[in-house]
Amino acid sequence: MKQIAIYGKGGIGKSTTSSNLSAALADRDLAVMQIGCDPKRDSTRMLMQGRLIPTVLDLIRDKGESELGIDDVVFPGYQGIRCVEAGGPEPGVGCAGRGIIATFQLLERLQAFSGDVILYDVLGDVVCGGFAMPMRKGYAQEIYLVTSGELMALYAANNICKAIARISQNSRQLCRLGGIICNSRNTPGEQELVEAFATAVGSKVIASIPRDEIVQHAELHTMTVIEYAPDSDQATRYRELAEAVMTNDSFIVPSYLEMEQLEQMGRSFLTASRDHRSDLRK
Repeated sequence: MKQIAIYGKGGIGKSTTSSNLSAALADRDLAVMQIGCDPKRDSTRMLMQGRLIPTVLDLIRDKGESELGIDDVVFPGYQGIRCVEAGGPEPGVGCAGRGIIATFQLLERLQAFSGDVILYDVLGDVVCGGFAMPMRKGYAQEIYLVTSGELMALYAANNICKAIARISQNSRQLCRLGGIICNSRNTPGEQELVEAFATAVGSKVIASIPRDEIVQHAELHTMTVIEYAPDSDQATRYRELAEAVMTNDSFIVPSYLEMEQLEQMGRSFLTASRDHRSDLRK
């Protein structure tokens, strides 16, 4: 069983990437489980035809953990993908990572961790104990980072690299970085910048997903691209990502950059891209 965690900055397209990856894997006749580890609880929405399923933390608050069974927290979605949302605390109260901790404890009790692939969709802005739990407690051995060429997206990816490096100092921990997914904003020099970042941390770009309005059309119809437009170029990109993930055998403990290094890298590519555009206009 492959256990994969997808990390990335909030709003970077992490959940879109995760749900389309899950859909592409399910189309390969694999038994897939996707666990949304974000208080927004919208990771699995496109796999559930737009339905926001109850979160584990809400169910625990309403019914009590001892009263919950597997059918209360695991919901079948597209192609039978088993969908779970961890949820979070009431706004302004409690720790957001608590939902992840409570979810994993409950799923362990219910013996729900099974199948061919378990995919954890995890917020990457804050790597506290709760959000780092898929890595720290050995649930996810394979980590993929979703980023664009924007500085704050790279900053979040770099923080995850730092977390993997520190967690891996414990010889019992098995989490390793499998690669970088470039979810493009189609800005000049973006692909080269993300590739340079991947090289700097000792990894590689495992897939590049271009910006395409078909994603918005699919989501407005409450579907993944895989379901809504299976013959589109974008769906092909997600299937290529699924192939890359399933065949990947290169996993590393990453390096990481200091903030000054990251900013300098961004500036150098921005300057090079600007100079190139200026030359083209002459």
